[in-house]
Amino acid sequence: MMINKAYKFHIYPNQAQAILINKTIGCSRFVFNHFLSLWDYAYKETGKGLTYD
Repeated sequence: MMINKAYKFHIYPNQAQAILINKTIGCSRFVFNHFLSLWDYAYKETGKGLTYD
């Protein structure tokens, strides 16, 4: 039997840290969505997704 544990932490960033966190998340979202659209386009055109090859 596998036991899973989880920990929750609350963070209380100051204003400068909150701005940096939001910028980082925004950039990550942009990159993820960009490559998701590339993968989707490749799949629609070829019937195969992108690979690491």
